[in-house]
Amino acid sequence: MRFSLLIPAALIATPIYAQDHAGHTGHAGHSGHMPQAESEMDHCAMGHLPPEQCPSKNDAAENGSDHQQMDHSAHQSAINKTAPGAAPESSVPARAFEGPRHAADAIWGERSMAPSRAQLARENGGMKTGMVLIERLEARIPAEGGETGYVWDAQGWYGGDINRFVLKTEGEGELSGELEDAEVQALYSRAIGAFWDVQAGVRIDPEPDTRTHLVLGVQGLAPYMFHVDAALFLSDRGDLTTRIEAEYDQRITQQLILQPRIEVEAAARDIPERGLAAGITKVEPGVRLRYEIVPEFAPYVGLEYEAKTFATADLARAEGEDPTGLKFLIGLRAWF
Repeated sequence: MRFSLLIPAALIATPIYAQDHAGHTGHAGHSGHMPQAESEMDHCAMGHLPPEQCPSKNDAAENGSDHQQMDHSAHQSAINKTAPGAAPESSVPARAFEGPRHAADAIWGERSMAPSRAQLARENGGMKTGMVLIERLEARIPAEGGETGYVWDAQGWYGGDINRFVLKTEGEGELSGELEDAEVQALYSRAIGAFWDVQAGVRIDPEPDTRTHLVLGVQGLAPYMFHVDAALFLSDRGDLTTRIEAEYDQRITQQLILQPRIEVEAAARDIPERGLAAGITKVEPGVRLRYEIVPEFAPYVGLEYEAKTFATADLARAEGEDPTGLKFLIGLRAWF
C-alpha cells in the first residue's frame, strides 16, 4: 500500500526537463520540430533548467562583449565649425550646385514648371490683399453742455507685404450739420522693417478751406505694442505742420479691450486763418473701452480731453471759444 502511494509522488517530483516533448506537435507542424520562436527561448532565464546545464555568468559576459568590439568608426563626431580653416555655418557645399537649378525640371521640364513657380511666388510674398479699417466712428457729447459732435477716422490699403497703396480720411463736425474739418490722404507705403512702413503722398483738405499738402510719415508698431502714426504736412501755402497719434490695446478679456490714445499736433509757424500758432497746437488724450462682438465689429464708450495749448489757446479765447473740454464718446470700430 505504501509503495503504491510513492509512485504518484515520484511522478510529480520529476523535473520538467525530464519530460518528453517529442509528442508536443500541436504547434510545430507535422514534422514535430518546434517553431523558431520557441527554439530560441531562454529556458535558463525562465528557470526550466538546472544550474549545471546553464552557462556561467562569465561566459554570458564574454558573449556580450562583442558589442564592445563593434566598429564605431562610422560614428564620426560633428565637424568643429570653430576650428581654424573650417567652413562657416552659412557656407553651401559645392555639391548643392550640381544638377539643375530646380530639381523638378529634370522630371517635368523647365517649360512646364515655370508657370507653377510664378504662381508660387505670387501666393507666397507677392500676393495682393486689402483691408478697410474704421478706427473711429463716434459721437462726442460735451461734459459741460454744448453741441454734440461727431468724428470719423478710417483708412484702407491694398497691396503686398512690401509695397501698398494707402487711403486715409478723417474729420469732425457737429451733428447739427456743420462740417468743421475734413481731409483725405492718398499715400504710397513701403515696408522699411518688420514693424514699420514709411509713407509718402498727398493730402487734400476740403474743409475748413481747400488746401493741398505733401505728406511724409511713418506708421507701425513701436516697442511695448504701441501703434504709432506720425506725419509731416507741407501745404501749398508753405505751412509745415505735424501730427502724431499713438494708441495701445490692453486686453481685459478676449473680447473686452481698453485703449488709451493720445494725439498731438504742432505747427512750424502761425497759421491765423486756421486759428493756429507756432508750436504745439493741440493735445487730445483719451481712453476707449470696446467690446468685440466679433473681431470685425466692436462698439465702444470712452472719454477724451481736448486741449488747445499755448498761443493757440490764446487765439481760441480771443474768438470766444473754450480751448479745453471733456467729452463723452460713443462709437464703433470695425474692419473688413
